[in-house]
Amino acid sequence: MPPGSEHEFEAFARASQRKLYRTAYLLCGNADGARDLTQTTLAKLFQHWRRVSAADHPDAYARTVLTRTFLAERRRRLRDLLAHTRADAPPRPEHAELRVTLLAALAELPPRARAMVVLRYWEDLSVETVAQLLRCSEGTVKSQCSRALVKLRAQLGEAHMYATES
Repeated sequence: MPPGSEHEFEAFARASQRKLYRTAYLLCGNADGARDLTQTTLAKLFQHWRRVSAADHPDAYARTVLTRTFLAERRRRLRDLLAHTRADAPPRPEHAELRVTLLAALAELPPRARAMVVLRYWEDLSVETVAQLLRCSEGTVKSQCSRALVKLRAQLGEAHMYATES
């Protein structure tokens, strides 16, 4: 099989699709978004398959594409939302609904912080690797992860407290 061939891509896609979907699900928080993100990632990888197949670690390359695609989509959605939001929108209620699952708690984090937490703690990547993937400093990864974990602990701690009362 020649390097960079369609058959090689198909084999790679079959082998890595599940792992990409799992990471996408954790980032998006829902199955539909995860399927779309995985499909978009695989399409981008196919477009540049010669470069991907020549990389030392195609799985890491794929994870980078997935993460950056997720962040770009979130930024795009935020821009669209801000462009269509009235200036006098009502404030959010002070007490948000009780979050009892990890996915719901993750959904409350900003996209970049969510990506850092998922990559650092779920995918078990090093601080250095996450910093390279997200094009930021290692200190940024450490501080953002620390802040995100404080938020998650607060949300999940409250959920646990209320869950044991009933």
